[in-house]
Amino acid sequence: MANIKSSQKKNRQRIKHQVRNTAHKTAMRTAVKRVRAALGEKDKKSAEAALKSAIGLIDRAAVRGVIKRRTAARSVSRLVTAVRRLGD
Repeated sequence: MANIKSSQKKNRQRIKHQVRNTAHKTAMRTAVKRVRAALGEKDKKSAEAALKSAIGLIDRAAVRGVIKRRTAARSVSRLVTAVRRLGD
């Protein structure tokens, strides 16, 4: 543990941020897995519903700085393309 007061505070902040970031990232990954599972079953209706949820979680993670903005855009783009391809 740090000895300096400001270092102790920074350590407490780090722990809080780490917990929050992990929660956002876990929720995002779970939503993406649901989309991929629906794609695997070739169920377009559930894939679209899961995609809507996943896009919101991915965008929220990007806004909060958990993942980078372009990483979020790339992930959303790939999921949308995969769901659209399912319709053909």
